[in-house]
Amino acid sequence: MPSFDTVCEADIVEVKNAVDNSAKEIATRFDFKGTAASIEIKDKDITLIGDADFQIAQIEDILRSKLTKRSVDVRFLDMGDLQKIGGDKVKRVIKVRNGIETELSKKIQRLIKDSKLKVQAAIQGDAVRVTGAKRDDLQAAMALLRKDVTDVPLSFNNFRD
Repeated sequence: MPSFDTVCEADIVEVKNAVDNSAKEIATRFDFKGTAASIEIKDKDITLIGDADFQIAQIEDILRSKLTKRSVDVRFLDMGDLQKIGGDKVKRVIKVRNGIETELSKKIQRLIKDSKLKVQAAIQGDAVRVTGAKRDDLQAAMALLRKDVTDVPLSFNNFRD
């Protein structure tokens, strides 16, 4: 029976490369000389440190541009709150999304069920498997998900015929 998996996975290698390139640019930019501006990644958490919130916004801009150049969707980034740390410094922790949350997978399942397509959706951990009798129905389900789920970058893999 034909099937595919709907997933939300960022290319972590490209994200790390974008963070490294951002760190290099921050180190060489004149407006960041002598400040605490920095960016680093640990596991799936990107930490931005700066002297003020406007500086954090500038670092975010640099990161977004580097991610875009590396074809990584910026919707993978889950922005955290701005936190004050020692002295007059601030930091923001950005989480890189990986996997579909339970609420979103239920929304995807409900969307497919309400579409009256001849496919079934089953939640499997952090992915949603869609199965159907015909390949055309599966492609219609992919088009439906691309159109209606816009807040998270979904990708489709493991397509079986």
